[in-house]
Amino acid sequence: MAKNLLLILLVASLLPAIYAVKYIVTNNVQNTPGGIFFDQQIGVDFTIQTMGAANQFIWRVFKQRTPDEIKYVPVVNVYISEFPGPALAYTNGDNINISASSLKDFCMPLEKAKFKFSGLMYHEMTHLFQWSGNRTAPGGLTEGTADYVMVRSNFYDKDTYTKPGTGNRWDEGYGVTERFLEYCDSLRLGFTADLNKMMRYEYSDNYFVQLLGKTVDQLWGEYKAMYGNMH
Repeated sequence: MAKNLLLILLVASLLPAIYAVKYIVTNNVQNTPGGIFFDQQIGVDFTIQTMGAANQFIWRVFKQRTPDEIKYVPVVNVYISEFPGPALAYTNGDNINISASSLKDFCMPLEKAKFKFSGLMYHEMTHLFQWSGNRTAPGGLTEGTADYVMVRSNFYDKDTYTKPGTGNRWDEGYGVTERFLEYCDSLRLGFTADLNKMMRYEYSDNYFVQLLGKTVDQLWGEYKAMYGNMH
């Protein structure tokens, strides 16, 4: 037993070295107002530091301790650029794309710029390191899980964030789903981490039954009833 524990501790201690991730940040729009804002208020060094901290935090939250559990991404790129549409950020492959002009508005007031940017990075980094059942999981669940990590990091506005009990569907995404995952955690310690591990290869609603003994619709109904079926 002692030898097995020692082996587990040794493997865990080696994981950061084995799974060294390279972080690259590129400002493609340095001469635009948004690009200038990024360089002056956030900066490449701070972004890389935040990416590393978020990466390690995500692995801890998901309780990914062994090579079989970790989703390893060797290189993560962040691009500050401009793209059509109102989106602040999106991921594609192992890349995080951030709209320079939207970032400037998002990060106001200036004294909260790095705090808000950190929350954004914890959310987007989660998308790269979470399991999604080979993209078979509901989009709202993956977004809610990314918010779950962000909330656990405390880089979010507690006064304006989604309140528990609100929403119309468990997989509505973002704050609605995040609060539901918190509720599921209260029923089983480590539920969200366990669910993430189960989604390595595929997703099934039945995972809720396996982990909590009830269907996801039953759980959602009980969660909503606990808060008076708020909308």
